[in-house]
Amino acid sequence: MRKVIIMGAAGRDFHNFNVYFRDNPDYQVVAFTATQIPDIEGRKYPAALAGKLYAKGIPIYAESELTDLIQKYKVDEVHFAYSDVPHDYVMHKASEVMGAGASFVLLGPDDTMIKSRKPVVSVCAIRTGSGKSQTTRKVALTLKAKGRRVVVIRHPMPYGDLEKQKVQRFATYEDLDRYECTIEEREEYEPHIDNGIIVYAGVDYGAILKQAEKEADVIIWDGGNNDFSFYKSDLEIVVVDPHRAGHELSYHPGETNFRRADVYVVNKMDTAEPEKIQLVMDNIKKINPRAKVIKANSPIFVDDGSQITGKKVLVIEDGPTLTHGGMRYGAGIVAAQKYKAALIIDPRPYAVGSIKKTFEKYNHLDKVLPAMGYGEKQTRELAATINKIDCDLVISATPIDLNRVIKVNKPMLRVRYELEEIGQPNIKSVLKEF
Repeated sequence: MRKVIIMGAAGRDFHNFNVYFRDNPDYQVVAFTATQIPDIEGRKYPAALAGKLYAKGIPIYAESELTDLIQKYKVDEVHFAYSDVPHDYVMHKASEVMGAGASFVLLGPDDTMIKSRKPVVSVCAIRTGSGKSQTTRKVALTLKAKGRRVVVIRHPMPYGDLEKQKVQRFATYEDLDRYECTIEEREEYEPHIDNGIIVYAGVDYGAILKQAEKEADVIIWDGGNNDFSFYKSDLEIVVVDPHRAGHELSYHPGETNFRRADVYVVNKMDTAEPEKIQLVMDNIKKINPRAKVIKANSPIFVDDGSQITGKKVLVIEDGPTLTHGGMRYGAGIVAAQKYKAALIIDPRPYAVGSIKKTFEKYNHLDKVLPAMGYGEKQTRELAATINKIDCDLVISATPIDLNRVIKVNKPMLRVRYELEEIGQPNIKSVLKEF
Protein backbone atom coordinates (compact mmCIF):
# COMPACT_ATOMS: atom_id res chain seq x y z
CA MET A 1 0.00 0.00 0.00
CA ARG A 2 1.55 3.28 -1.17
CA LYS A 3 1.08 6.34 1.01
CA VAL A 4 -0.14 9.43 -0.84
CA ILE A 5 -0.61 13.16 -0.29
CA ILE A 6 -2.82 15.05 -2.73
CA MET A 7 -1.93 18.72 -3.29
CA GLY A 8 -5.03 20.73 -4.10
CA ALA A 9 -7.30 23.73 -3.64
CA ALA A 10 -10.70 22.16 -2.81
CA GLY A 11 -11.47 21.12 -6.37
CA ARG A 12 -9.63 18.66 -8.58
CA ASP A 13 -7.91 17.17 -5.54
CA PHE A 14 -11.22 15.85 -4.18
CA HIS A 15 -12.31 14.69 -7.64
CA ASN A 16 -9.08 12.78 -8.23
CA PHE A 17 -9.45 11.13 -4.86
CA ASN A 18 -13.05 10.11 -5.59
CA VAL A 19 -12.39 8.55 -8.98
CA TYR A 20 -8.89 7.12 -8.49
CA PHE A 21 -8.16 6.50 -4.80
CA ARG A 22 -11.47 5.98 -3.00
CA ASP A 23 -11.98 2.27 -2.20
CA ASN A 24 -8.61 1.50 -3.83
CA PRO A 25 -6.69 -0.85 -1.48
CA ASP A 26 -3.38 -0.19 -3.25
CA TYR A 27 -3.17 3.34 -1.83
CA GLN A 28 -3.58 5.13 1.48
CA VAL A 29 -4.22 8.87 1.10
CA VAL A 30 -2.83 10.24 4.36
CA ALA A 31 -3.55 13.94 3.72
CA PHE A 32 -4.63 16.69 1.39
CA THR A 33 -2.82 20.01 1.23
CA ALA A 34 -4.57 23.24 0.29
CA THR A 35 -3.57 26.55 -1.30
CA GLN A 36 -4.91 29.44 -3.46
CA ILE A 37 -8.17 29.80 -1.49
CA PRO A 38 -8.16 31.33 2.02
CA ASP A 39 -9.13 29.28 5.09
CA ILE A 40 -9.73 25.90 3.43
CA GLU A 41 -7.04 24.04 5.37
CA GLY A 42 -7.65 22.76 8.89
CA ARG A 43 -10.70 20.74 7.85
CA LYS A 44 -11.20 17.07 7.03
CA TYR A 45 -12.40 15.37 3.91
CA PRO A 46 -15.32 13.66 5.67
CA ALA A 47 -15.65 9.93 6.16
CA ALA A 48 -19.09 10.00 4.53
CA LEU A 49 -17.43 11.03 1.25
CA ALA A 50 -14.09 9.26 1.66
CA GLY A 51 -15.38 5.67 1.54
CA LYS A 52 -14.97 2.51 3.58
CA LEU A 53 -11.17 2.76 3.87
CA TYR A 54 -11.26 6.12 5.67
CA ALA A 55 -13.51 5.78 8.72
CA LYS A 56 -11.98 8.91 10.30
CA GLY A 57 -11.87 11.00 7.13
CA ILE A 58 -8.71 12.59 5.71
CA PRO A 59 -7.04 15.71 7.20
CA ILE A 60 -6.44 18.83 5.09
CA TYR A 61 -3.28 20.83 5.83
CA ALA A 62 -1.77 24.04 4.50
CA GLU A 63 0.53 23.40 1.55
CA SER A 64 3.33 25.18 3.42
CA GLU A 65 3.60 22.03 5.60
CA LEU A 66 4.16 19.72 2.63
CA THR A 67 7.81 18.75 3.22
CA ASP A 68 7.21 18.03 6.91
CA LEU A 69 4.12 15.97 6.04
CA ILE A 70 6.10 13.82 3.59
CA GLN A 71 8.55 12.99 6.37
CA LYS A 72 5.90 12.57 9.08
CA TYR A 73 3.76 10.11 7.12
CA LYS A 74 6.62 8.44 5.18
CA VAL A 75 4.84 9.34 1.94
CA ASP A 76 5.61 7.48 -1.30
CA GLU A 77 3.74 9.69 -3.79
CA VAL A 78 2.57 13.29 -3.91
CA HIS A 79 -0.14 14.00 -6.49
CA PHE A 80 -0.42 17.55 -7.79
CA ALA A 81 -4.09 18.45 -8.37
CA TYR A 82 -4.83 22.14 -8.83
CA SER A 83 -4.76 24.59 -11.71
CA ASP A 84 -3.65 27.86 -13.27
CA VAL A 85 0.01 27.82 -12.31
CA PRO A 86 3.11 28.37 -14.49
CA HIS A 87 4.99 25.30 -15.65
CA ASP A 88 8.10 26.30 -13.68
CA TYR A 89 5.95 26.53 -10.52
CA VAL A 90 4.83 22.93 -11.02
CA MET A 91 8.41 21.76 -11.42
CA HIS A 92 9.57 23.67 -8.34
CA LYS A 93 6.89 21.80 -6.41
CA ALA A 94 8.08 18.56 -8.01
CA SER A 95 11.62 19.33 -6.88
CA GLU A 96 10.43 20.04 -3.34
CA VAL A 97 8.60 16.71 -3.25
CA MET A 98 11.45 14.69 -4.76
CA GLY A 99 13.95 16.49 -2.55
CA ALA A 100 12.00 15.04 0.38
CA GLY A 101 12.24 11.55 -1.19
CA ALA A 102 8.73 11.06 -2.63
CA SER A 103 7.57 10.64 -6.22
CA PHE A 104 5.69 13.51 -7.91
CA VAL A 105 2.62 12.49 -9.91
CA LEU A 106 0.11 14.17 -12.27
CA LEU A 107 -3.03 12.19 -13.08
CA GLY A 108 -4.26 12.77 -16.62
CA PRO A 109 -7.62 12.84 -18.42
CA ASP A 110 -7.96 9.10 -19.04
CA ASP A 111 -7.52 8.32 -15.32
CA THR A 112 -9.88 11.02 -14.06
CA MET A 113 -12.63 11.66 -16.63
CA ILE A 114 -16.04 10.06 -16.04
CA LYS A 115 -18.10 8.81 -19.01
CA SER A 116 -21.66 10.15 -19.26
CA ARG A 117 -24.69 8.44 -20.80
CA LYS A 118 -25.56 11.80 -22.36
CA PRO A 119 -23.63 13.92 -24.87
CA VAL A 120 -21.14 16.28 -23.18
CA VAL A 121 -19.80 19.63 -24.37
CA SER A 122 -16.92 20.96 -22.27
CA VAL A 123 -15.89 24.60 -22.08
CA CYS A 124 -12.41 25.07 -20.66
CA ALA A 125 -9.69 27.72 -20.97
CA ILE A 126 -5.97 28.37 -21.04
CA ARG A 127 -6.14 30.82 -18.08
CA THR A 128 -8.61 32.02 -15.48
CA GLY A 129 -10.51 35.03 -16.83
CA SER A 130 -10.27 34.16 -20.52
CA GLY A 131 -14.02 34.41 -21.07
CA LYS A 132 -15.01 30.84 -20.33
CA SER A 133 -18.21 31.74 -18.48
CA GLN A 134 -19.71 33.87 -21.24
CA THR A 135 -18.78 31.15 -23.74
CA THR A 136 -20.57 28.55 -21.61
CA ARG A 137 -23.63 30.79 -21.45
CA LYS A 138 -23.61 31.14 -25.24
CA VAL A 139 -23.35 27.36 -25.70
CA ALA A 140 -26.16 26.73 -23.21
CA LEU A 141 -28.54 29.27 -24.75
CA THR A 142 -27.81 28.03 -28.28
CA LEU A 143 -28.69 24.46 -27.31
CA LYS A 144 -31.72 25.60 -25.35
CA ALA A 145 -32.98 27.53 -28.40
CA LYS A 146 -32.86 24.25 -30.36
CA GLY A 147 -35.22 22.67 -27.83
CA ARG A 148 -32.61 20.67 -25.93
CA ARG A 149 -32.84 20.19 -22.17
CA VAL A 150 -29.53 21.63 -21.02
CA VAL A 151 -27.85 21.11 -17.66
CA VAL A 152 -24.61 22.85 -16.76
CA ILE A 153 -22.22 21.11 -14.37
CA ARG A 154 -19.76 23.56 -12.88
CA HIS A 155 -16.21 22.88 -11.73
CA PRO A 156 -16.20 22.56 -7.91
CA MET A 157 -15.96 25.39 -5.40
CA PRO A 158 -16.75 23.52 -2.13
CA TYR A 159 -15.52 25.90 0.56
CA GLY A 160 -18.14 25.11 3.21
CA ASP A 161 -19.50 21.89 4.72
CA LEU A 162 -18.25 19.25 2.27
CA GLU A 163 -20.74 16.59 3.30
CA LYS A 164 -23.67 18.97 2.73
CA GLN A 165 -22.13 20.03 -0.59
CA LYS A 166 -21.83 16.51 -2.04
CA VAL A 167 -24.45 17.23 -4.73
CA GLN A 168 -25.84 20.74 -5.22
CA ARG A 169 -28.59 21.79 -7.65
CA PHE A 170 -29.20 25.44 -8.45
CA ALA A 171 -32.36 26.55 -10.24
CA THR A 172 -33.35 29.66 -8.24
CA TYR A 173 -31.74 32.44 -6.19
CA GLU A 174 -33.20 30.74 -3.12
CA ASP A 175 -30.96 27.75 -3.86
CA LEU A 176 -27.93 30.08 -3.70
CA ASP A 177 -29.02 31.28 -0.27
CA ARG A 178 -29.86 27.76 0.93
CA TYR A 179 -26.34 26.54 0.14
CA GLU A 180 -24.79 29.73 1.58
CA CYS A 181 -22.88 30.35 -1.65
CA THR A 182 -19.76 32.51 -1.67
CA ILE A 183 -19.41 35.47 -4.03
CA GLU A 184 -17.24 33.33 -6.33
CA GLU A 185 -19.93 30.66 -6.51
CA ARG A 186 -22.67 33.20 -7.16
CA GLU A 187 -20.61 34.72 -9.99
CA GLU A 188 -20.72 31.39 -11.79
CA TYR A 189 -24.25 30.22 -10.97
CA GLU A 190 -26.41 33.36 -11.10
CA PRO A 191 -26.01 34.12 -14.84
CA HIS A 192 -27.13 30.56 -15.73
CA ILE A 193 -30.11 30.83 -13.39
CA ASP A 194 -31.03 34.14 -15.02
CA ASN A 195 -31.04 32.31 -18.37
CA GLY A 196 -33.29 29.52 -17.07
CA ILE A 197 -30.47 26.94 -17.06
CA ILE A 198 -30.12 24.43 -14.21
CA VAL A 199 -26.65 24.21 -12.65
CA TYR A 200 -25.13 21.36 -10.65
CA ALA A 201 -21.94 21.50 -8.61
CA GLY A 202 -20.52 20.06 -5.39
CA VAL A 203 -17.91 17.50 -4.38
CA ASP A 204 -18.81 14.05 -5.77
CA TYR A 205 -18.94 14.42 -9.55
CA GLY A 206 -19.99 10.83 -10.14
CA ALA A 207 -23.09 11.34 -7.99
CA ILE A 208 -23.64 14.77 -9.53
CA LEU A 209 -23.58 13.34 -13.05
CA LYS A 210 -26.16 10.66 -12.20
CA GLN A 211 -28.55 13.33 -10.95
CA ALA A 212 -27.94 15.71 -13.85
CA GLU A 213 -28.46 13.01 -16.49
CA LYS A 214 -32.04 12.54 -15.27
CA GLU A 215 -33.05 16.00 -16.51
CA ALA A 216 -30.66 16.66 -19.41
CA ASP A 217 -30.46 15.96 -23.11
CA VAL A 218 -27.02 17.56 -23.16
CA ILE A 219 -24.51 18.10 -20.35
CA ILE A 220 -22.26 21.18 -20.48
CA TRP A 221 -19.10 21.06 -18.43
CA ASP A 222 -18.38 24.61 -17.23
CA GLY A 223 -14.72 24.53 -16.33
CA GLY A 224 -12.95 26.39 -13.54
CA ASN A 225 -9.58 28.14 -13.74
CA ASN A 226 -7.77 26.44 -16.62
CA ASP A 227 -8.49 22.88 -15.49
CA PHE A 228 -9.50 20.13 -17.92
CA SER A 229 -12.91 18.51 -17.78
CA PHE A 230 -13.96 15.96 -15.16
CA TYR A 231 -16.07 14.23 -17.86
CA LYS A 232 -15.25 12.61 -21.19
CA SER A 233 -16.38 15.25 -23.68
CA ASP A 234 -17.81 14.74 -27.13
CA LEU A 235 -16.85 18.32 -28.00
CA GLU A 236 -14.02 20.20 -26.26
CA ILE A 237 -14.20 23.99 -26.57
CA VAL A 238 -11.20 25.91 -25.23
CA VAL A 239 -11.14 29.69 -24.72
CA VAL A 240 -7.85 31.47 -25.46
CA ASP A 241 -6.96 34.96 -24.22
CA PRO A 242 -4.64 36.99 -26.51
CA HIS A 243 -4.11 39.51 -23.70
CA ARG A 244 -1.92 36.74 -22.26
CA ALA A 245 -0.52 35.43 -25.52
CA GLY A 246 1.95 32.59 -24.99
CA HIS A 247 0.34 31.46 -21.74
CA GLU A 248 -1.43 28.73 -23.70
CA LEU A 249 1.97 26.98 -23.80
CA SER A 250 3.35 28.00 -20.40
CA TYR A 251 0.62 27.31 -17.80
CA HIS A 252 -0.63 24.08 -16.22
CA PRO A 253 -2.98 22.50 -17.07
CA GLY A 254 -4.07 25.07 -19.65
CA GLU A 255 -1.62 23.69 -22.18
CA THR A 256 -3.34 20.32 -21.80
CA ASN A 257 -6.60 21.98 -22.86
CA PHE A 258 -4.82 23.80 -25.67
CA ARG A 259 -3.53 20.54 -27.11
CA ARG A 260 -6.88 18.70 -26.73
CA ALA A 261 -9.23 21.33 -28.17
CA ASP A 262 -11.73 20.51 -30.91
CA VAL A 263 -12.69 24.18 -31.07
CA TYR A 264 -10.85 27.32 -30.00
CA VAL A 265 -12.58 30.55 -29.04
CA VAL A 266 -10.01 33.32 -29.43
CA ASN A 267 -11.65 35.94 -27.25
CA LYS A 268 -11.16 39.69 -26.55
CA MET A 269 -9.94 40.42 -30.07
CA ASP A 270 -11.47 43.90 -29.84
CA THR A 271 -9.07 44.91 -27.05
CA ALA A 272 -5.96 42.75 -27.66
CA GLU A 273 -2.86 43.94 -29.53
CA PRO A 274 -2.59 42.59 -33.13
CA GLU A 275 0.83 41.02 -32.56
CA LYS A 276 -0.48 39.11 -29.55
CA ILE A 277 -3.45 37.84 -31.52
CA GLN A 278 -1.05 36.69 -34.22
CA LEU A 279 1.11 34.84 -31.68
CA VAL A 280 -1.96 32.92 -30.46
CA MET A 281 -2.94 32.08 -34.04
CA ASP A 282 0.60 30.91 -34.81
CA ASN A 283 0.61 28.66 -31.75
CA ILE A 284 -2.73 27.16 -32.75
CA LYS A 285 -1.40 26.44 -36.23
CA LYS A 286 1.77 24.90 -34.82
CA ILE A 287 0.25 22.80 -32.02
CA ASN A 288 -3.29 21.89 -33.09
CA PRO A 289 -4.08 22.86 -36.70
CA ARG A 290 -7.01 20.39 -36.96
CA ALA A 291 -9.15 22.42 -34.53
CA LYS A 292 -11.75 24.96 -35.61
CA VAL A 293 -11.14 28.58 -34.59
CA ILE A 294 -13.94 30.93 -33.53
CA LYS A 295 -12.90 34.58 -33.35
CA ALA A 296 -14.72 36.66 -30.75
CA ASN A 297 -14.95 39.96 -28.93
CA SER A 298 -15.95 40.50 -25.31
CA PRO A 299 -17.92 43.78 -25.42
CA ILE A 300 -19.06 45.49 -22.25
CA PHE A 301 -22.62 46.61 -21.53
CA VAL A 302 -23.47 49.41 -19.08
CA ASP A 303 -27.05 50.52 -18.48
CA ASP A 304 -26.08 54.20 -18.30
CA GLY A 305 -22.41 54.89 -18.96
CA SER A 306 -22.89 58.64 -18.57
CA GLN A 307 -22.99 58.05 -14.79
CA ILE A 308 -19.25 57.32 -14.99
CA THR A 309 -18.20 60.43 -16.91
CA GLY A 310 -16.24 62.89 -14.79
CA LYS A 311 -16.65 60.86 -11.58
CA LYS A 312 -14.23 59.51 -9.01
CA VAL A 313 -14.80 55.74 -9.23
CA LEU A 314 -13.84 52.54 -7.46
CA VAL A 315 -13.56 49.58 -9.82
CA ILE A 316 -14.41 46.05 -8.61
CA GLU A 317 -13.45 43.13 -10.83
CA ASP A 318 -13.98 39.35 -10.77
CA GLY A 319 -11.76 37.98 -7.98
CA PRO A 320 -10.13 34.85 -9.47
CA THR A 321 -9.40 36.67 -12.75
CA LEU A 322 -7.23 39.13 -10.85
CA THR A 323 -5.70 36.79 -8.26
CA HIS A 324 -4.51 33.43 -9.60
CA GLY A 325 -5.57 34.57 -13.10
CA GLY A 326 -2.88 37.24 -12.93
CA MET A 327 -4.80 39.97 -14.78
CA ARG A 328 -4.23 43.61 -13.75
CA TYR A 329 -7.67 44.73 -14.91
CA GLY A 330 -10.95 43.60 -16.44
CA ALA A 331 -14.21 44.92 -17.83
CA GLY A 332 -14.60 47.51 -15.06
CA ILE A 333 -11.42 49.35 -15.99
CA VAL A 334 -12.41 49.18 -19.67
CA ALA A 335 -15.75 50.80 -18.76
CA ALA A 336 -14.11 53.47 -16.59
CA GLN A 337 -11.77 54.44 -19.43
CA LYS A 338 -14.41 54.23 -22.15
CA TYR A 339 -16.79 56.56 -20.31
CA LYS A 340 -13.99 58.89 -19.14
CA ALA A 341 -14.02 58.62 -15.37
CA ALA A 342 -12.19 61.58 -13.81
CA LEU A 343 -10.22 59.34 -11.41
CA ILE A 344 -9.90 55.61 -10.68
CA ILE A 345 -9.30 55.20 -6.94
CA ASP A 346 -6.47 53.00 -5.66
CA PRO A 347 -8.25 50.77 -3.08
CA ARG A 348 -5.13 49.43 -1.37
CA PRO A 349 -4.81 52.05 1.40
CA TYR A 350 -8.40 51.33 2.47
CA ALA A 351 -8.27 47.53 2.50
CA VAL A 352 -9.12 45.74 5.77
CA GLY A 353 -8.52 42.23 7.09
CA SER A 354 -8.19 39.50 4.47
CA ILE A 355 -8.69 42.05 1.67
CA LYS A 356 -5.47 43.74 2.76
CA LYS A 357 -3.74 40.33 2.78
CA THR A 358 -5.03 39.70 -0.75
CA PHE A 359 -3.28 42.86 -1.99
CA GLU A 360 -0.09 41.83 -0.18
CA LYS A 361 -0.14 38.43 -1.85
CA TYR A 362 -1.13 39.66 -5.32
CA ASN A 363 1.01 42.78 -5.49
CA HIS A 364 0.45 43.35 -9.22
CA LEU A 365 -2.93 44.93 -8.38
CA ASP A 366 -3.30 48.68 -7.87
CA LYS A 367 -6.36 50.30 -9.47
CA VAL A 368 -8.86 47.48 -8.91
CA LEU A 369 -10.53 45.77 -5.99
CA PRO A 370 -10.99 41.99 -6.44
CA ALA A 371 -14.48 40.82 -5.42
CA MET A 372 -13.19 38.51 -2.72
CA GLY A 373 -15.88 36.76 -0.69
CA TYR A 374 -14.94 33.19 0.17
CA GLY A 375 -16.93 33.31 3.39
CA GLU A 376 -19.17 35.52 5.49
CA LYS A 377 -16.24 37.21 7.27
CA GLN A 378 -14.40 38.07 4.05
CA THR A 379 -17.62 39.33 2.46
CA ARG A 380 -18.05 41.72 5.42
CA GLU A 381 -14.45 42.87 4.97
CA LEU A 382 -15.07 43.51 1.28
CA ALA A 383 -18.03 45.72 2.16
CA ALA A 384 -16.03 47.51 4.87
CA THR A 385 -13.25 48.24 2.39
CA ILE A 386 -15.71 49.72 -0.11
CA ASN A 387 -17.39 51.83 2.57
CA LYS A 388 -14.06 53.40 3.63
CA ILE A 389 -13.30 54.70 0.13
CA ASP A 390 -14.21 58.26 -0.81
CA CYS A 391 -15.65 57.99 -4.33
CA ASP A 392 -18.71 59.04 -6.30
CA LEU A 393 -19.50 55.66 -7.81
CA VAL A 394 -18.58 51.98 -7.60
CA ILE A 395 -18.19 50.20 -10.94
CA SER A 396 -18.92 46.51 -10.37
CA ALA A 397 -17.74 44.24 -13.19
CA THR A 398 -18.39 40.90 -11.53
CA PRO A 399 -20.89 38.55 -13.22
CA ILE A 400 -23.43 39.12 -10.42
CA ASP A 401 -25.36 41.98 -8.87
CA LEU A 402 -23.20 42.65 -5.79
CA ASN A 403 -26.03 44.66 -4.25
CA ARG A 404 -27.75 41.35 -3.53
CA VAL A 405 -24.78 40.19 -1.43
CA ILE A 406 -23.37 43.28 0.28
CA LYS A 407 -24.71 46.66 1.41
CA VAL A 408 -22.52 49.69 0.74
CA ASN A 409 -22.86 53.41 1.36
CA LYS A 410 -22.47 54.60 -2.23
CA PRO A 411 -24.12 53.90 -5.59
CA MET A 412 -22.97 50.85 -7.53
CA LEU A 413 -23.16 50.58 -11.32
CA ARG A 414 -23.04 47.14 -12.89
CA VAL A 415 -20.95 46.31 -15.98
CA ARG A 416 -21.79 43.17 -17.98
CA TYR A 417 -19.90 41.40 -20.72
CA GLU A 418 -20.93 38.75 -23.22
CA LEU A 419 -19.39 36.77 -26.07
CA GLU A 420 -19.68 38.36 -29.53
CA GLU A 421 -18.55 36.07 -32.34
CA ILE A 422 -16.92 37.42 -35.49
CA GLY A 423 -17.99 35.77 -38.75
CA GLN A 424 -17.75 31.99 -39.24
CA PRO A 425 -17.38 29.47 -37.73
CA ASN A 426 -19.40 30.42 -34.66
CA ILE A 427 -20.92 28.59 -31.70
CA LYS A 428 -24.14 27.88 -33.57
CA SER A 429 -22.40 26.31 -36.57
CA VAL A 430 -20.07 24.25 -34.38
CA LEU A 431 -22.98 22.96 -32.30
CA LYS A 432 -25.00 22.20 -35.43
CA GLU A 433 -22.30 19.70 -36.48
CA PHE A 434 -22.11 18.38 -32.91
